[in-house]
Amino acid sequence: MASAREPLTRETLGQFEQLILTAIITIGKDAYGVPIYEEVCRLAEKRINFGSLYVTLDRLERKGLVSSRLSDAKKEPRGKSKRFYQMRADGLRLLQDSVSTNLRVADALSAKWGFIKKWKPAVIKRRA
Repeated sequence: MASAREPLTRETLGQFEQLILTAIITIGKDAYGVPIYEEVCRLAEKRINFGSLYVTLDRLERKGLVSSRLSDAKKEPRGKSKRFYQMRADGLRLLQDSVSTNLRVADALSAKWGFIKKWKPAVIKRRA
């Protein structure tokens, strides 16, 4: 699983990392693979690669942004442990920094081009 914690430097989060951290924090104490996957797909408005989710969760844990614990296999319906994830303080700080940056970008684009913060692409009407 996760190796020794990598030192945290002044870094930014990628969009996929933001989605995963947001999913973990919104799900709360029951955040494990399947609910995280479903919430990330909902937030991204598209299906994501399940393997990419676990690779990124491992990386976030190595960086010390999330922690995980295994459930008791005896209490699981199929007898297999679930890995539950929770946000750590550094993860929350980086997510807050990232959201603040995104809001500044949205404000700048709104001032320049009149975008609104909850921008939705125009629906294309198909001819019959």
